[in-house]
Amino acid sequence: MFSKILIANRGEIACRVIKTARKMGIATVAVYSDADKDALHVEMADEAVHIGPPPAAQSYLLIERILEACRETGAEAVHPGYGFLSENAAFAEALDKAGIAFIGPPVGAIEAMGDKIESKKVADGAGVSTVPGFLGVIEDEAQAVKIADEIGYPVMIKASAGGGGKGMRVAYSADEVAEGFLRSKSEAKSSFGDDRVFVEKFIENPRHVEIQLIGDKHGNVVYLGERECSIQRRNQKVVEEAPSPLLDEATRKEMGEQAVALAKAVGYFSAGTVEFVAGQDRSFFFLEMNTRLQVEHPVTELITGVDLVEQMIRVAAGEALPFAQSDITLNGWAIESRVYAEDPYRNFLPSIGRLVRYQPPEEGTHDGLTTRIDTGVYEGGEISMFYDPMISKLVTHGPDRRSAIAHMGRALDAYYIEGIQHNIPFLSALMEHPRWIEGALSTGFIAEEYPDGFHPREPDDAAERVICAVAASIDHLNNSRRRVISGQMQEGGYRFPGRRVVRFDGRSVHLTVSGGPPDYSIAFAADGEAEPLHVHSHWVPGHPVWTGTIGGEAVSVQVAPTLTGFAIDYRGVSVKADVFTEREAELAALMPVKVPPDTSKMLLCPMPGLVVSIAVSEGQEIKAGETLAVVEAMKMENVLRAERDAVVSKIHAEPGASLAVDAVIMEFS
Repeated sequence: MFSKILIANRGEIACRVIKTARKMGIATVAVYSDADKDALHVEMADEAVHIGPPPAAQSYLLIERILEACRETGAEAVHPGYGFLSENAAFAEALDKAGIAFIGPPVGAIEAMGDKIESKKVADGAGVSTVPGFLGVIEDEAQAVKIADEIGYPVMIKASAGGGGKGMRVAYSADEVAEGFLRSKSEAKSSFGDDRVFVEKFIENPRHVEIQLIGDKHGNVVYLGERECSIQRRNQKVVEEAPSPLLDEATRKEMGEQAVALAKAVGYFSAGTVEFVAGQDRSFFFLEMNTRLQVEHPVTELITGVDLVEQMIRVAAGEALPFAQSDITLNGWAIESRVYAEDPYRNFLPSIGRLVRYQPPEEGTHDGLTTRIDTGVYEGGEISMFYDPMISKLVTHGPDRRSAIAHMGRALDAYYIEGIQHNIPFLSALMEHPRWIEGALSTGFIAEEYPDGFHPREPDDAAERVICAVAASIDHLNNSRRRVISGQMQEGGYRFPGRRVVRFDGRSVHLTVSGGPPDYSIAFAADGEAEPLHVHSHWVPGHPVWTGTIGGEAVSVQVAPTLTGFAIDYRGVSVKADVFTEREAELAALMPVKVPPDTSKMLLCPMPGLVVSIAVSEGQEIKAGETLAVVEAMKMENVLRAERDAVVSKIHAEPGASLAVDAVIMEFS
């Protein structure tokens, strides 16, 4: 077994590998760029080596710098994590020549499977179901359009060396193919250094199901069940689960055996994933093979009990797998939510900055329910513009799918982040979505269910009672604290009335609150003589997450004080709840409403980013849908288009400029 390994990565996956290495008694070496000098993975590792400036192309993607770090520290093996050099055959080959073990598959398998065009040919030869498409390299957009016409629309344009949703476009017409081809080539070039793209038939209403493999150097390959990864945004996975609610035992076996056959065809060992696009009828076709650990591997670990990182290390050291296919059983259900630094209210555009407060839910297993958090950040740390915007992966496990989903909802409510925008409100709303709960999924789920972008979930009756109970009990606690302030002029202090009005989203809920910490009684006027609602909580002012029980049910709610109440986030519902006495409510109803400023004649930068190009000039007449500018953020190019016909009156930005969110790019008349 190795005595020291180097992790050629950063963020949560570097921290994840360090945890397992520490458990195995193996010393670890971290590498870091200037942007990551204070990162968590640097703090956790036994040693750390600086490898260059922030851009990945000048640090994490430099093979020679990783080799130098190995030589400096005496690392015997390298775990690549995912992304960066994890599927780079030249990197694995360079390590082999230097006598350093690569904790991953053989070079030949990386080469065969890393190229999406070649991998489809290998899969076809191994008897794996494949999607119809053109597997050659496409030279220009004219050829791409010709091929798409022959295959039939819609088609998928995909970078050959791609991954993580980058360099991918779905096209429904010749015009979309032409533009998508250029955009995909550009993204592929900047992200992977390889601008080759290909075209294949796009399966409509598809599901994304993948098989996790682990193999050793002795010819053994085992599949560890499947993962459903259909909840995607811009081809980037957002929520994953294991097992899949689509598959039955027969389909799981057939899919798993095809994945194993493909792995054996290329002499595969280590962890790997074979991805399939699946129809709602359980038909499935080979998509690609990822010759590395997947972001979503924790859900497989929780349902199988197999530590995939540990097995990767043991396989790299020459050990045989300690289990056979017949030993693998799937226990319970696991859900993973990717917590991203992005603004769900601005079409999920990236958000960067400092984590002013960072309070994740408690990890561990209680009453048969497990919470796990894989992260590489900490309170006070910074989300950089140079890398992926992932903050963490929140994973829950329960005896069945419904319990895992419910537990995920509670964990998301208890996950508090301040300082940047994040997608927890969206994830919380998703856990309450009827279609998600039913398991009626497809890769178009987000686009279909949120066609006009994400907006907070409307509170139902249950959420309304929680909001009112929390707001009223906090207000009552604050009033109780004021009663005991010494030196008040009136003997006994001011007597606060028990009747309250909680107002939010145009609703006014009348109730009576009594009791005191930790037990409160909430009587809703609409309930008449019914038994009051019992609220129990040890929450104290200043804590951003209210925890307790309401009517005997455990509840977590995010709260922040406002001038006249509280901003409350609960299960995807986000409201500002005002708490008034009855007289205050009468007066508040007379207050004027502040109107936001008019920005309809401006193009604002929707996220912090770099201006790639400006497509118009001052004085130019533009039509609705016309491209105005391209802004790059988090390695993704975002095309900004005109929402209506107008004339460009002034341009404030130029290519190469770095803009903050809401910076004015141009004005219209």
